[in-house]
Amino acid sequence: MATSAIQRAAENKPVSGRKTIQGLMKSMEHEIAKALPSMLTAERFMRMVLTAASTTPKLYECTPESFLAAAMQAAQLGVEPNTPIGQAYLIPYYNKNKGALECQFQLGYKGMTDLAYRSGQVSLIQAHTVHEHDEFEYQFGLDPKLEHKPARTNRGSPIYYYAMFKTKDGGYGFEVMSFEEVSEHAKRYSKAYNSGPWKTNFDEMAKKTVLKRCLKYAPLKTELVRELSADGTVKNRIAADMYEVPDDLPVVEDDAATPPEQSIVEEAADAE
Repeated sequence: MATSAIQRAAENKPVSGRKTIQGLMKSMEHEIAKALPSMLTAERFMRMVLTAASTTPKLYECTPESFLAAAMQAAQLGVEPNTPIGQAYLIPYYNKNKGALECQFQLGYKGMTDLAYRSGQVSLIQAHTVHEHDEFEYQFGLDPKLEHKPARTNRGSPIYYYAMFKTKDGGYGFEVMSFEEVSEHAKRYSKAYNSGPWKTNFDEMAKKTVLKRCLKYAPLKTELVRELSADGTVKNRIAADMYEVPDDLPVVEDDAATPPEQSIVEEAADAE
């Protein structure tokens, strides 16, 4: 079984490295195939995972347990890791307490929206950027209102980010965060704020942040809530249902929409 292969690897040094990771991925091919949805073959998925590691070599230095667990989470959710689609990412993370690199699984903005649509519960889910020359008005309360008319040209700098959802039974909701609120949130909960995706793709990071906050209030079924809870986790064990495996890292609330440029996510801050 794949779990016994992982245990054997953990008992022998080194426990990380290209050959170890590649060998364990091959030993898990059957388990991965069973976890994947029909639209994604095991061969293609394994190729994406190994390509991610080749593109970000630090992933080969992660503990095999955490790398495989992150890959299995992606497989069970049916999301493609570290591809231009932006559904999910495998991120090398240095755990100071363990003195080792571990692999963190993170959903991207696209992955969150795809999972929501797949659930069949929502008819609309989006996040957008508001620029200083756009027309934008919103209000909360008993008569909530949200209107956004983007400027046709010269939109100016981003000033707000908002996310909204509408369920098939008529429920709806939205969340708005200013540019300053998003920045403060990122500085507080992401120690990678000054590097990686917050530097290279701030807007996508911001949209994921406000979307995740928005979905906290959505009337979602348990299965989708479980799927979204995988975001920002580090796990060190394989299971038929990865949701049952405890997270070894406090969830980084909104910590990555795109993979950092070969950077390592440093010790994560506590989640909200």
